[in-house]
Amino acid sequence: MTDDDPKTTHFGYQTVPEDQKAGMVQGVFTNVASRYDVMNDAMSFGIHRVWKDAMMDWLAPRNGQKLLDVAGGTGDIAFRFLKRAPEAHATVLDMTESMLVEGRKRADAEALSDRLDWIVGDAMALPFADGSFDVYTISFGIRNVTRIPDALAEAFRVLRPGGRLMVLEFSQIPNPGLQWAYDRYSFNVIPRMGQAIAGDRDSYQYLVESIRRFPDQENFAAMIRRAGFENVKFRNLTFGVAALHSGWKL
Repeated sequence: MTDDDPKTTHFGYQTVPEDQKAGMVQGVFTNVASRYDVMNDAMSFGIHRVWKDAMMDWLAPRNGQKLLDVAGGTGDIAFRFLKRAPEAHATVLDMTESMLVEGRKRADAEALSDRLDWIVGDAMALPFADGSFDVYTISFGIRNVTRIPDALAEAFRVLRPGGRLMVLEFSQIPNPGLQWAYDRYSFNVIPRMGQAIAGDRDSYQYLVESIRRFPDQENFAAMIRRAGFENVKFRNLTFGVAALHSGWKL
């Protein structure tokens, strides 16, 4: 490879130029924005709500904190955070404006509007000063980032000393038999469900493939440590279908 050759990355099981992935991901979420929340309930049988509550339990939001929720989409995490910490403030950042538009339509958004900001932006180049936030969260979004180490470096930069990172993401099931069964469900059912509910099979085929390409729990924890975070830990949810990762900027 020469210096003039384009760098490549993966988009599901496809290999694509790095500079095209963000636009392709944006296209996926633009296509599914209006049905995104409905599909989350259908795909996970509502369990994603339990996972997000578990995230809040471990995070333990406190009044006065400033949250940055990256790839925050329709606001699920920000709403939960602010309900547990009524005197906190949340900023939801997402690269897909149509996802933020759907979030603003929700009843929670109006009730919390004085403590909630919506920003279009890129996880790899956050439009905030160093040390701006107490908490950084990203839920089911880190696997869609073109360069995950860059996003983790930006998370570290915008957190104040003593700030906390928490990532909720689909992961790998340690039991091979359960992983096999989960893969059969994911690849055979979810794209069809996407076609039936959201009218978009291809976007959900990509989402399933992106889950399978994401690093397992130990390897992702190592990536978080390399970004500078300490006391890095993870907890498996539903046998490892998803996992919570926590790290601190100390």
